[in-house]
Amino acid sequence: MTPTPLTGKKIVKKRTKRFIRHQSDRYKKLAPSWRKPKGIDNRVRRRFKGQFLMPSIGYGSESKNKHCLRDHRGFRKLLIHNVRELEVLMMSNRRFGAEIARGVSSKKRKTIVERANELDIYVTNPNARLRGEENE
Repeated sequence: MTPTPLTGKKIVKKRTKRFIRHQSDRYKKLAPSWRKPKGIDNRVRRRFKGQFLMPSIGYGSESKNKHCLRDHRGFRKLLIHNVRELEVLMMSNRRFGAEIARGVSSKKRKTIVERANELDIYVTNPNARLRGEENE
């Protein structure tokens, strides 16, 4: 049986694309991470049509859906490094899902996934670092 989330309502995120910095596509020295334009004649700041959109409070998610994963299951994510941390989720397995950290070896990863199946906990990345013949 696969774990089902507590909330049955469909998750709607208002915007999933990242806001990118003005002219970051033009110059390599400008990183795409958002910075608010502050120039007096800046057309992004003045919200001209066809320019990059600026983040505002209206793009915020509904408070029930905030931090929920967008894989249409509705779980929140908790980073797991070992089996002991996984057992924290035993009581809240309908609200939180486990994501195995990237530094965990494939041997320990296997035991974490097996224990998560016993506890009925949703794992976002159960197949990471598994080879084809081990997976079967």
